[in-house]
Amino acid sequence: MSIVSLQNVTKVFPGAETPSVDDVSLEIKEGEFLCLLGPSGCGKSTTLRMIAGLEPLTSGAISIGGKVVDDVVASRRVPAERRNLSLVFQSYALWPHMSVRENVEFGPRCQGLSRTETKQIVDESLEKLAITQYAQRYPAELSGGQQQRVAIARTLASRTNVMLLDEPLSNLDARLRLEMRSEFQRIHRETGSTMVFVTHDQWEAMTLATRIVVMNEGKIQQEGTPMEIYGRPANTFVAQFMGSPPINMIDAETAHGALGRWLQARGWQAHTAGFRPEDLRFVPVAAAGSAGTTGATGGNGQIRGTDASTRSPTAANASAGAAGVPADALRFEVEISGVLPTGGSWIIEAKEGDTTFFGTATRRPALEYGQRAIAWVEPEAIHLFNAAGNRIEPGQRTGR
Repeated sequence: MSIVSLQNVTKVFPGAETPSVDDVSLEIKEGEFLCLLGPSGCGKSTTLRMIAGLEPLTSGAISIGGKVVDDVVASRRVPAERRNLSLVFQSYALWPHMSVRENVEFGPRCQGLSRTETKQIVDESLEKLAITQYAQRYPAELSGGQQQRVAIARTLASRTNVMLLDEPLSNLDARLRLEMRSEFQRIHRETGSTMVFVTHDQWEAMTLATRIVVMNEGKIQQEGTPMEIYGRPANTFVAQFMGSPPINMIDAETAHGALGRWLQARGWQAHTAGFRPEDLRFVPVAAAGSAGTTGATGGNGQIRGTDASTRSPTAANASAGAAGVPADALRFEVEISGVLPTGGSWIIEAKEGDTTFFGTATRRPALEYGQRAIAWVEPEAIHLFNAAGNRIEPGQRTGR
């Protein structure tokens, strides 16, 4: 059952030449943890504010719990306070003159609940967020993480159908953000609340959401589970937005036409290919005229492959299956421009002309700055896109 429904919702601010939200249709199911994800200015917060009733629609309609709360054609608009939902702001929006308990009990009191009911609900909410001991303190006496917990407890105490969260973790440091992600997961698991969470942080969306909606320039680019979004990006924008280090993109002319030749050998047509850093492997190339050992590095950082006889970079690039590289792999020559430790893993940076590629490894790779190498990736790890930037599915790879 859809608890929130948006039909062809558009928002154009006065004086703007383009819509901030452009013909968005979306169904949010009961009990779902949905993340609206995208860069600044993509329309995600405006979409949330229209659901909340804080921003009027230019066109379209919104329903909550099966009841129409916004319909431009019918000139119907239910005010925010009557929509039976709650909103957690990025700035927490706690009343500074009220104690923690008074902040949390504000919702139940506005709903006209008895003192006994209000106390029970507030006590439960404070306990769920582990802030009972701060009940008599004021917001100025709390840390950022504690204030965030109070804001969430206030939302829980309101007992609304839908919880809206507008970048609630943006003001926290890295450690607190990680802790609060776990808190949100626990709250969602224990309460079964419907949550709509706005963020520009891909990792927040990946770790929290049951479904992600990626937005850009006011439009929905793709919606799906976190792994669907990451593993089968609908277009080049989604592919490049998700992942850090970013996905490697290569067109038919880059790397001396390596992609074009690789596609032609399979009878496929595409404009651009993308592959994740964790799928890119490297074969060090021995210097011309000297003996050496080459092998594939990447992934877990271990060298794999066999001793190879002396070969020039050109020969190594052309030789199918050379140095343990699968014969059907996409391969091209690069120069290693960085091997960067990040603590538990390594980032490998390589260049070919003006193009930079990234690989990752969990152990120190046997690569050095300035070294020539063959970069390669297996066919099943390659995402293909047409000239418009849209994904080409495996069954469609014979046409543009």
